[in-house]
Amino acid sequence: MNGAGRVVRLILTPGQAGDAPRAPALLAGLRPRRVVADTAHDSDAIRALVRRMRARACIKPNPTRKRTVRYDRERYKRRNVIERFFGSLKRGFRRVATRYEKKAENYMGFAWLAAVLVSIG
Repeated sequence: MNGAGRVVRLILTPGQAGDAPRAPALLAGLRPRRVVADTAHDSDAIRALVRRMRARACIKPNPTRKRTVRYDRERYKRRNVIERFFGSLKRGFRRVATRYEKKAENYMGFAWLAAVLVSIG
């Protein structure tokens, strides 16, 4: 999502896939000033990728990290916009939450439509 709360990119992954390995694909071609992500994305590789993009990372450090990393707590609190977006997407569009569509392109088409409707509404 961008700073205005609009969806920039959606990527469909298998249900058992983790979030962090998809971060490079999500960030590819973008020019963000800041990247805000949750603890699941706390890795040195993702932080290095964000630095190479000349952006600042605001990622809450994983409690198991040996060296703590500083992050902007106030900016991180505003990450709830993303969480609320996905919550309203799942509440308002059951078809997205349960994935009724068998074909990926059909599902992504509806997911984009739902994302646009949630963003403007």
